[in-house]
Amino acid sequence: MSVITEIEDLKRIYRRKVPKMFYDYCESGSWSEQTFRENCSDFDKIYLRQRVAIDMADRSTKTQMIGQDVAMPVALAPVGLTGMQHFDGEIKAARAANKFGVPYCLSTMSICSIEDVAENTDKPFWMQVYTLKDDDFMQRLFDRAKDAKCSAAVITVDLQLLGQRHKDLKNGLSAPPKLTPQSIANMMTKVQWGLGMLQTKRRFFGNIVGHAKGVTDGSSLTTWTAESFDQSLNWDRIRQFRKMWDGPLIIKGIIDPRDAIEACNVGADAIVVSNHGGRQLDGALSSIRALEPIMDAVGDKIEVHLDSGIRSGQDVLKATAMGAKGCWIGRAYVYGLGAQGEAGVTKALDVIHKELDTSMALCGHRNINGVDRDILMVPKGFSGDWS
Repeated sequence: MSVITEIEDLKRIYRRKVPKMFYDYCESGSWSEQTFRENCSDFDKIYLRQRVAIDMADRSTKTQMIGQDVAMPVALAPVGLTGMQHFDGEIKAARAANKFGVPYCLSTMSICSIEDVAENTDKPFWMQVYTLKDDDFMQRLFDRAKDAKCSAAVITVDLQLLGQRHKDLKNGLSAPPKLTPQSIANMMTKVQWGLGMLQTKRRFFGNIVGHAKGVTDGSSLTTWTAESFDQSLNWDRIRQFRKMWDGPLIIKGIIDPRDAIEACNVGADAIVVSNHGGRQLDGALSSIRALEPIMDAVGDKIEVHLDSGIRSGQDVLKATAMGAKGCWIGRAYVYGLGAQGEAGVTKALDVIHKELDTSMALCGHRNINGVDRDILMVPKGFSGDWS
């Protein structure tokens, strides 16, 4: 077995092991995929200042995200269909996050349900919810999260309608996968993945099937999904959701300073600067370019996190130096999950942590809480006026 030293190593193994349909679901964006690519490549435009002859002993990456102690400023982002990347994937990812000491956020569109994850883990996790029309379903989703002792709710606001993702349409993405000659031929080459799926009963969207009105199986789910996302969403509606949940609230999907201010006004505890991993509006700014204008707009009124494009500990360090109090990883941990299950998620976190710790030291810092923009060299106009 080859030595794994970087996230790209896990990605290569992941691609070999997981059916093309689910690999493409993870590793793609909408339309031309410009924003998907720039989420990563824009980090490469930011340089780090190396310092020398500075005491690097006794380092710490420990900090807090929404008042919760974390081993490093990283959370596992909500990723749909994680249980199709590896059997019982959400449970395995949550366990790895718990043991490592970082938050795990479960997606509404997960394969394992809220209850599945709560029953199979021993620490609270965060629950992500989409903005749906059905008030009864939304209230019950929040109530189920409370019953599972979820420590925060995350409202995703950038998916009122779906950005066109060419690969998903061409692959006929579904859970469980539709059996076509093409999908069967591909899955036959993924023996270990298939054997794992035979071990579990969790193959449908566990938070939806049996919980949403009229959704009793995968065939009725398609119609429900198409009809349920609220295209008329506005900030008053989000205020209603704030009343449904009395715990810490995070709003995810902010990319414009004006929306960041609105999120402050509705009483959110934190926002996540995110373009949905480049899977919604293609041509939108990368998250790292959008971060500083948002920080300037909200100041210290709200905690700001960053999602989309994080593939290394150096990315985490750069985002932290620009003001983010936490970074959310999605694809990076999915690569590990698909490659090696729970151990692979742990490996992804290990890789990112080592890169973060070493890079922080070489920039002259021993504590992540003291890192600031002084360690960065950012090109002029990188986060400037885009009007």
